[in-house]
Amino acid sequence: MKSAALLVIGILAVSVVSFAQQGGRPAPPPPPPLEPGASQADVDKALIAAPGSQKAQATVIKWKPDFTYDTLRKGTNRLVCYDRSGFPLQAPFSVQCTSIANLDRVAQNLKAQALGDRDKSEAMLAEAEKNGTRVKPEYGSMWYSVAGPSQDQARPHHTMIAVPGATTQSTGLPENPKLGGAWIMNAGTSTAHVMVPGQ
Repeated sequence: MKSAALLVIGILAVSVVSFAQQGGRPAPPPPPPLEPGASQADVDKALIAAPGSQKAQATVIKWKPDFTYDTLRKGTNRLVCYDRSGFPLQAPFSVQCTSIANLDRVAQNLKAQALGDRDKSEAMLAEAEKNGTRVKPEYGSMWYSVAGPSQDQARPHHTMIAVPGATTQSTGLPENPKLGGAWIMNAGTSTAHVMVPGQ
């Protein structure tokens, strides 16, 4: 009886120490399983752009030529990541993550970029903006991109916060970087986003 009591006390002590080492928080859940036929290498590559706190539970997709996608891993948070490496107008290595609510906009971007010419792509998107068919991103959503000539040479390329329609009047932020702080690029359009210096 005495040894059983000592065993229970020992288990409780180890549990308390373990709990304390985790800052009083339970261990995070394991990453979701891959969908049938999905490659762990493809998932790991897309997740390079994900912020650490959201990476383990992010959804990962793979774009198809018709601008639809297959889900490689269904996550439990709102972040979705994908590989754009070698796509038209993209770097040889290019991965991106954003809110899952933005996938229709990403598809529209990829369709325009498939023209293979930056001027034509921008003209197509500008026309969509003008005629009201440009898909708006989720207000306040983050976009994380990592790109470069290769995976080894890739660096964070662009981190932005989507604020469609935002202007200096609506946010108080300037519409150019001259003051050295955060500013709005493409103010007043669906593409309006907050730029943060150094990001």
